[in-house]
Amino acid sequence: MKPLRIIFMGTPHFACRALDEIIKAGHEPICIYTQPPRPSGRGQKLVESPVKKFALNHHLIVETPTSFREARVIQHFLAKAADVVIVAAYGLILPQEIVRNRNAPCINIHASLLPRWRGAAPIQRAIMEGDKTTGITLMRMETGLDTGPIIAKEELMIGADDAGALHDRLATLGANMIVDSLQHLAEGPLPEHPQATNGITYAHRLNSSDEPLDWMKPAAQLSLQIRALSPKPGASFIRAGEKWKILAADIDDSCTDGAPGEVLDNCLTISCGQGKLHPRIVQRPGKKPLPTSEVLRGTPIPIGTILS
Repeated sequence: MKPLRIIFMGTPHFACRALDEIIKAGHEPICIYTQPPRPSGRGQKLVESPVKKFALNHHLIVETPTSFREARVIQHFLAKAADVVIVAAYGLILPQEIVRNRNAPCINIHASLLPRWRGAAPIQRAIMEGDKTTGITLMRMETGLDTGPIIAKEELMIGADDAGALHDRLATLGANMIVDSLQHLAEGPLPEHPQATNGITYAHRLNSSDEPLDWMKPAAQLSLQIRALSPKPGASFIRAGEKWKILAADIDDSCTDGAPGEVLDNCLTISCGQGKLHPRIVQRPGKKPLPTSEVLRGTPIPIGTILS
């Protein structure tokens, strides 16, 4: 197999697995593009992306442009003369000069079964909506949002995974799929077909409004929300002015006499619009996630408390 000269573009941990497998397969990553360092934590210290850390550990060349609006940035990219560009959760918009460059097709590793869940948060939205399956789509990029023709698609069951566990399984699947496709590309053009025009949904970026738990909703729906937001940013409720997070919970669909949000016992069983929620892992502000029983030993919540 002829090793391919690859420009790899990615930012979070999801992309690291694909880059690792590409290197192991014997291809040549000639440059890694990732987002610039971002402020993080209480001190707002600048933190490099997981992909940059991985790339530097492997002695790879790294570029961190803030955008591709300037012609000099685009020309610098094109001058590298790659065989193919691989994009995995990069996070910056690419100009048409790059995505339409037939000398180096742009292949995106997207964590959903397109056209369902185009956009920034496909893993979380799939869980939140109660989807039974999801998967990875490899597509040739266009200027539209995840609209390009499909090169390959593989499905997996979501099961009881939270977003963290599903992320890891999808990252592994995507890495294996891109290596297979690169092997085919080294031998000739990749087959592709247009996306379906029906079943299109959008996975809008998560924001703070996704986090609060609405106790009027059924426990089963709140469980999906908790799984979708675990381990980060976490589904939340307010207790005595503090923002607590629930990172894992069980549900009981049986009837409850409690008001929505009412604490029913000393184990923090919470009455919902339908059924009850049993938090297993909770997190107080500034603390580590812990089993609910451990947190309640130090900070009990009285029976009858109404959580907001």
